[in-house]
Amino acid sequence: MAAAGGEPSAPNMSEDLFKNFISEVKQIETRDSVLTSKQQIERLLRPGSSYFNLNPFEVLQIDPEASDTELKKRFRAMSILVHPDKNQDDQERAQKAFEAVDKAYKNLLEPDQKKRALDVIHAGQEYVEHMVKEKKKQLKKDGKSLDIEEDDPEMFRQAVYKQTMKLFAELEIKRKEREAKDMHERKRAREEEIEVAEKAKRDREWQKNFEETRDGRVDSWRTFQAKGKKTKEKKNRSFLKPPKVKMEQRE
Repeated sequence: MAAAGGEPSAPNMSEDLFKNFISEVKQIETRDSVLTSKQQIERLLRPGSSYFNLNPFEVLQIDPEASDTELKKRFRAMSILVHPDKNQDDQERAQKAFEAVDKAYKNLLEPDQKKRALDVIHAGQEYVEHMVKEKKKQLKKDGKSLDIEEDDPEMFRQAVYKQTMKLFAELEIKRKEREAKDMHERKRAREEEIEVAEKAKRDREWQKNFEETRDGRVDSWRTFQAKGKKTKEKKNRSFLKPPKVKMEQRE
């Protein structure tokens, strides 16, 4: 679920269910904390990682309710595991994994970014809870058993995980769309600025050329007028000249 403005809605869920979810997250952290450097690099660079790694808690494998001290400790442990200097045989991939860890840590240090990530996680679980209720409601209406796969804590956790990743992905896609739109607007504005500047340059050059050639144009006009006047006077004189009288011949 998302609130107005495209941001996930605030948590509104069963406290017991949320505690169970956090407990499961901790179990996963314990399991994955023993991953080797190579395994962590593979996890952070797996197919689809550009979207999986949008969840900073998932990247660092840390409880969303962890304190800043715990967050700092976890970051140090993770950064050491995937640091390029510790993975000389795979430095390029290790660098990418390290950058993902560093970005996740910095996001969680920023209050607004951390709140946004928590909102997404809460919204993901809220959505799954709503979906479970709707499923059971339909089953009851159809007179069928109310047992569904999400009754299994592991299946419920997976459903929340998938929905959370979907929400993170949707928000990232919207962010990229806004960024592309802003870039297009900036490009269009820049092109307009260049067009205006070029037009102003052409106008200045035309005005300069006009000023520089003014005297020549005036002289040419005067010469043209003078020639025209002489031609007119010549024509007038020819018109006023009396015709020749032809002498009569006598026999």
